[in-house]
Amino acid sequence: MRILHTMLRVGDLERSIGFYRDVLGMQLLSRKDYPEGKFTLCFLGYGRNPEHAEIELTHNWGVEKYELGTAYGHVALGVDDIYAACDRIRAAGGKITREPGPMKHGKTVIAFVEDPDGYKVELIEESSLNR
Repeated sequence: MRILHTMLRVGDLERSIGFYRDVLGMQLLSRKDYPEGKFTLCFLGYGRNPEHAEIELTHNWGVEKYELGTAYGHVALGVDDIYAACDRIRAAGGKITREPGPMKHGKTVIAFVEDPDGYKVELIEESSLNR
């Protein structure tokens, strides 16, 4: 088994595509409207399955906002240089909600960014991972 994708429900599809594409540097891999079901699915990532996992954005037509609840945590992305990544994200209009630095009670260097719908995305400097 392997992870194929993570699905996020979004209120403004174009805004969310812009964030994952323009701020986090993913590619829009596919987009399909389902008129009878009144929803659109978009898949984004740094490459296609099966080599890479993807993010699925689901837009239910007519729904502008979702309550995130307390169960959702975050999506994590590995980066080579977390400080440079945060600088690029800021320059592209992204919102850094936790500046880069060691995680509490550990040495792994992390930061957090928030997408337009409020979903958290963790950045992890891969060279600092304690596995």
